[in-house]
Amino acid sequence: MKAVAGDPMSKMNEEVDHYLQKTKSWKSEIASLRKIMLGSALTEELKWGKPCYSFEGKNVVIIQPFKSSLGMMFFKGSLLKDPKAILIDNGPNSQAAKRFEFTSVQEITKLKSTINAYIKEAIAIEKSGMKVDFKSKPESTPAELLVVFATKPKVKKAFDALTPGRQRSHILHIVGAKQAKTRQMRAEKCVPRILAGKGFNEV
Repeated sequence: MKAVAGDPMSKMNEEVDHYLQKTKSWKSEIASLRKIMLGSALTEELKWGKPCYSFEGKNVVIIQPFKSSLGMMFFKGSLLKDPKAILIDNGPNSQAAKRFEFTSVQEITKLKSTINAYIKEAIAIEKSGMKVDFKSKPESTPAELLVVFATKPKVKKAFDALTPGRQRSHILHIVGAKQAKTRQMRAEKCVPRILAGKGFNEV
């Protein structure tokens, strides 16, 4: 079927199309979430090898396939009201990211109105310019690196094994970039050194 202007299909990203065709886990669930995303004001992209949805260049939601569930992570989830406490923390060190977890299309269908409400609220947060008030030091693990950890557990384990100084070198390199796209690229570039047990500036 050919996409037409104004139709959700016209917002489909070809890279995400290919990802969905190749993925073997949670295919139906991802397709179900994708349909909801495409019906919103978010822009679809493939980032960190996963379907990611942004608003005016700012990351809002990313789909995270895990072994036991499918995650739908809000980068600024801690700012969402979440009155029923549906969202869960994206990790023990996460102060910003929170996510839904699904194990079936039926769960997604049942929560469709709630998901849409959370997406609208997340977009409103981006429009308002609200930022997460991190309670720890400025060099807290940036969201871009947390996404890498969530999709690549081995990198998280290797990072935790680094000395505080080496951890800080990677964090400062990432947060030193002003643009989100640059921070994402820097986070990916840190991966080989982290896995090698090195700080960012080590040869």
